Amino acid sequence: MLRRIAISTLLFFAIALGIAWQWLGQGMSETLTLPNDSYTLTVPVGSNLNQLAAELEAEGLLSDVWPLKIFARLNNRGRIRAGEYEFAAGMTVLDLLEKLESGDIKYYQITFPEGLTLGEWLLLLQARENLQHTPGLDAAGVGAALGIASSNPEGWFAPDTYSFAAGDSELSLLRRAYQKMQVQLASLWQNRASNLPYQSPYEALIMASIIEKETGAAGERSAIAGVFVRRLQKGMRLQTDPTVIYGLGDTYTGNLRRKHLRSPSPYNTYRIKGLPPTPIANPGAAAIEAALHPAEGKALYFVARGDGGHYFSNNLAEHQRAVRQYQINQRRKDYRSSPQ
Repeated sequence: MLRRIAISTLLFFAIALGIAWQWLGQGMSETLTLPNDSYTLTVPVGSNLNQLAAELEAEGLLSDVWPLKIFARLNNRGRIRAGEYEFAAGMTVLDLLEKLESGDIKYYQITFPEGLTLGEWLLLLQARENLQHTPGLDAAGVGAALGIASSNPEGWFAPDTYSFAAGDSELSLLRRAYQKMQVQLASLWQNRASNLPYQSPYEALIMASIIEKETGAAGERSAIAGVFVRRLQKGMRLQTDPTVIYGLGDTYTGNLRRKHLRSPSPYNTYRIKGLPPTPIANPGAAAIEAALHPAEGKALYFVARGDGGHYFSNNLAEHQRAVRQYQINQRRKDYRSSPQ
């Protein structure tokens, strides 16, 4: 009799366990009820699975929180990571748990093109709503926050496309770009050409920024670098408009005048000899490569042809003829200083 009762009891518990396991499996394989085909869930820092499950049930995404809670407890799971998660139609409760545990958060991208200034980078960053912003952040503040030993950290940020998660800070992205530029510049400097007029990698970075602002044509970078390097070697002034424009800052309205070329400024390369004190933009790797491997030749001048390219001259007389031809007498109606 006792044996029969024991067997009946064991059978009852086995059946009950089977039913419970089936209920649990069905609960974990249930699909989420999403309001749209794609749903974004933000998990705040400090959230735990029980809190999140209750919120999802309240929002109607989960019909029952208990399968998720019990499954996580039985399997010692449920350590979730904060962030922004994207869910697609057809995802199950188990898919939800695995995604939250793996930290498979949603990433965004931002692109910083070659030749932009740090100020322009900051405007791009400030326009992104999913970033954490630092009120009043400017170039000097960036330099101080990142420990850059310069009052003007211009040029120290590698142009590229960077991924970030919602809530990342502007400074975290700028720090990555700064670190990348340091590595990139050091590597390219090691393989530089001989007899260059630079005393440090930083001076090469300054030159690269000027090259970047002078041309967007890949085939001209090394030729323009060659002109500037030869001018430095001969003790000639660089006489490049982009440095003057940079020195004018917000006072530049788009029209460079003679008075600007005569005005005193550490960036006015029509008046100073050598390089300006800092880069004037953030150059790409190709511009740095050109600064470190300038084209050989005799050209000391160049002028924009108006089609996006430049005419190079070996002497002043030839250069003056080119200026009359391309800038004065036959200036194109569709004139442009950069390539399409």
